[in-house]
Amino acid sequence: MPSDSLKGSARRGLQLGALIGVSWLVTLVIGLRLDLHQLHPLVITAWILVRSFLHTGLFILAHDAMHNSLVPGHGVINQRIGRVCLWLYAGLNYDACKRNHQRHHQMPESEADPDFCPAHNRSLLAWLVRFLRNYLNPAQLSRLILVLTVLLLAAQPLQSQPFVTVSVTFLLPLLISTAQLFFVGTYLPHRKEHKQTGHEVSIKSLNLHPFVSLLACYHFGYHREHHNHPKAPWFLLPELRTGRLVH
Repeated sequence: MPSDSLKGSARRGLQLGALIGVSWLVTLVIGLRLDLHQLHPLVITAWILVRSFLHTGLFILAHDAMHNSLVPGHGVINQRIGRVCLWLYAGLNYDACKRNHQRHHQMPESEADPDFCPAHNRSLLAWLVRFLRNYLNPAQLSRLILVLTVLLLAAQPLQSQPFVTVSVTFLLPLLISTAQLFFVGTYLPHRKEHKQTGHEVSIKSLNLHPFVSLLACYHFGYHREHHNHPKAPWFLLPELRTGRLVH
């Protein structure tokens, strides 16, 4: 993919990144103040889904920062934004996540790939456990607890049941987002439907309409395009898939 295409997308990437970040922050503040007892269950469900979509957006921004495609040509800025996004996402360590992701791109679908489950045990549950184990550790969990504690303290003066409020506004969206990133961005694109001999990489793209792809996981179902063009930001993946973007 030509560098001119990346430079041309820089302003668009920053605008979309700012929109995701500001929307996440505004909805967080609103969510901590919501009186859930006054809302219909369908409204609460819709609210959780909106928050989940924006929460996934934080991880996607951090992911693009790892590839230096969030702010092309500015490694330090990418790093700083990525750190903030992963802290807000779940107290994740940016450097550790970046190392894991680099290994995923360098050795996809191999024993050394932290996002892939080895051939001898490729059940969905085993894959999910291995995926989570590579990102969860005592230090990360302590950071997540710190984030939750701050949110609970912020909600306590405003809510009679602050834990319920934080669960609806942060915890459930985090769980749904994790499922999105695992199933749409990892499991389905790298799943082997038939037994294979040797190390054969067969990264797939999901056959999704662009709008559905956006809602599913910010186009990371278009996974072959991402691996072929890792420096392309998330919003250009549909254009790479259809061939509208010259590469």
